[in-house]
Amino acid sequence: MQIEEVWRSPIRVSKRLVRLDFALVPVVLALFVLGWDFLVRWQRYPPFILPSPGVVWTRFGALLANGTLLMHTGVTVAEVLGGLALGLTAALVLGYGLAKSPLLERLLSPYIVASQAIPIVALAPLLVIWFGFGGLSKVLVCALTVFFAVLVTTIIGVRSVDPDLRALMRSLQATRWQTFAKLEAPAALPVVFGGLKVAVTLAVIGAVVGEFVGADRGLGFLINLARGILDTPMLFVALFSLVAIALALYTIVVVLEHVVLRWRRYR
Repeated sequence: MQIEEVWRSPIRVSKRLVRLDFALVPVVLALFVLGWDFLVRWQRYPPFILPSPGVVWTRFGALLANGTLLMHTGVTVAEVLGGLALGLTAALVLGYGLAKSPLLERLLSPYIVASQAIPIVALAPLLVIWFGFGGLSKVLVCALTVFFAVLVTTIIGVRSVDPDLRALMRSLQATRWQTFAKLEAPAALPVVFGGLKVAVTLAVIGAVVGEFVGADRGLGFLINLARGILDTPMLFVALFSLVAIALALYTIVVVLEHVVLRWRRYR
């Protein structure tokens, strides 16, 4: 009984720390809002320079009520999800191929690395010219933004498999699919999830960059519009909406990682 209590005590401490972390989130947020409001009142900034939290909240309610915010947010979310789907699929497939074929890696790596030297802000106008001002060009910008991070983590994850375990699978006459499903994929997933956490936030940036270059819808367009008419409260609403999208996507990845990699806690 004493041994069982000793084994469970670290788990209880860990759960308490997690609860404390969650409890501190609203406290820090409240302090941030109070500090922001104090700064505006102290310096007496006009709304077009730095609006107070109350002014931003009122503008948020107005944009939400007339459907403007939901429409633009829906467009950006669709572009982000499309870019993630395309970028992740390409990165996972190509990353696995590069990890398994040193010759293919030597042939393609210089070009892949060289492509990362081109800022996405410089590449986005070309994609808009080639594919138009619609959603496709924004999806491609998102896909290119997330591609490299997931590609690198996929290669690292597949190559992190213990050679002795590979030899064991060969001795058991496992097929390529069995080796992939039973050994390579489980070994690579922890590293791939690390890249995916970075990718979901980069995808939001990619969507906004694409909308900055040329769009008539989306949160990036809303930011450009707010900047042009000096509607700073609307600009803040758009920025906070982007933060909410990134946090929601990151949370989904964390939950998915917790579910998929549950087996690691029982090793």
